[in-house]
Amino acid sequence: MVREAAPRSYTHREVMEILSGLLLALLTSSISTSVIGTALPTIVGELGGQEQYSWVASSTLLTMTVSTPLWGKLSDIFGRKLMFQLALGLFVASSVAAGLSQNIGMLIAGRAVQGIGAGGLSALVQVILGDVVEPRERGRYSGYVGAVFGVSTVAGPLLGGFIVDTEWLGWRWCFYVCVPLALMAFFVIQRVLRLPRVRRAAKIDWWGATMLTGGATTLMLLLSLGGHEFEWASPWTYGLGALSVVLFALAIPAERRAGDPILPPRLFRDRTFVLASLASLLIGIAMFGVMIYLPQYLQIVKGLSPTNSGLMTLPMVFGLFLASITSGRIVTRTGRWKAFPVAGLLLVTVGMWLLSRLEIGSSFLMIGVDTAIVGVGLGLSMQMLILATQNAVERRDMAVSTSGISFFRSLGGAIGVAAFGAILTNRVRDELAAMLAHAPGGTAGLALGTPDAIRHLPVHVRDVVIQAFASAMRTVFLVGVPAAVLGLVAVLFLREAVLRSGSSRSESAQ
Repeated sequence: MVREAAPRSYTHREVMEILSGLLLALLTSSISTSVIGTALPTIVGELGGQEQYSWVASSTLLTMTVSTPLWGKLSDIFGRKLMFQLALGLFVASSVAAGLSQNIGMLIAGRAVQGIGAGGLSALVQVILGDVVEPRERGRYSGYVGAVFGVSTVAGPLLGGFIVDTEWLGWRWCFYVCVPLALMAFFVIQRVLRLPRVRRAAKIDWWGATMLTGGATTLMLLLSLGGHEFEWASPWTYGLGALSVVLFALAIPAERRAGDPILPPRLFRDRTFVLASLASLLIGIAMFGVMIYLPQYLQIVKGLSPTNSGLMTLPMVFGLFLASITSGRIVTRTGRWKAFPVAGLLLVTVGMWLLSRLEIGSSFLMIGVDTAIVGVGLGLSMQMLILATQNAVERRDMAVSTSGISFFRSLGGAIGVAAFGAILTNRVRDELAAMLAHAPGGTAGLALGTPDAIRHLPVHVRDVVIQAFASAMRTVFLVGVPAAVLGLVAVLFLREAVLRSGSSRSESAQ
């Protein structure tokens, strides 16, 4: 039984000093994800072919997803600062390993470990912010978090495109470039982050961790490999699906019996946590689907260079940036937040539907408007769901609830990347088979490498490939529409509680 002391108050200057280190680390991990967005078509083309695209992208999201709840619990036991710096160190080492990759397997392994570190950074930024800022003021500072996410989403594709287009650099620098930023963040955190040490009688819930991570892993394997490595109607599909259901089912009694569970069952009795988690999962599906696959449309279908495809993401990022900052400041003044995720999910739905109507000849203005709508919607939604959850739970559940929301958003992203990748691969294959059925040799020997290699195919083959990708991309974005609609329904059922202007709900004992 441990009694938590009342949280100390921090001045605005102290909060901004701490936030500078947190945001630098978040910028680093976010850039690591977005910097390869425009480079991925080239990377997988050189190492393994376009059919490996979704697996390279989803490996990071998979490990980020399964590790996120663990970081929140570990920070309760060993301290926020130590775990944050450990996540940074792991991120640096894996980034170097990914950059040294000699084959697709090594790249996937490096990206997987990179996801573990990124999961710690993304979760602990919000946890530490919840420790040092009172609920009412979090809207103001969370706006900065959303803004940094937006900046990294701008800088990442542009930087990735520049690196790939620069001969003396090459795609490996997409991984190396994050290392100095991460090291800088490590030393800033060491200097400015001084949280009071709190003794917590907490233990790691190994059974719960095993069941949750196992269930998420098998689900991601099913979505990533289904329809490619094995048929959807096959023993592998049924086996992985059944194993995922069993592991998630076993997680329920494991968490109920655990003295200090990773995801306490009491959280799932909280209406706000459940609905915010569901909405975050669905937002993740739509968000990562656009971030990962839009560059493929721009480079293969529209024929843009990596740098120019990065420039085409600016409307989405500026929309996210402005919406996040503006909504955060309004929430700080009023304490009311529900209107923002409702409007945000509505805009995401509209934006995904508009993207699903893109053709080969769609204008760049139309693409920019469509992506800007999605960006504004994401900016209005993501941080508000975390704020609402932190406002609803007790202080003892701050870390696990925040990590839980991040877990479900990452899970949605991993599901979206894997599922969209499977849809894209199967649709491209089917379209090519149908359109080249009567061509000499059909699709035999047709290897889809980098976007540049596709552009150098014989004209009649290149046109067919572009048409196949355009048709498949429309299907991918269309699948994101029902996900966004379900997210909108979830936030409509949220009950708005005005953000508190005092300290977080205290806990007398645990």
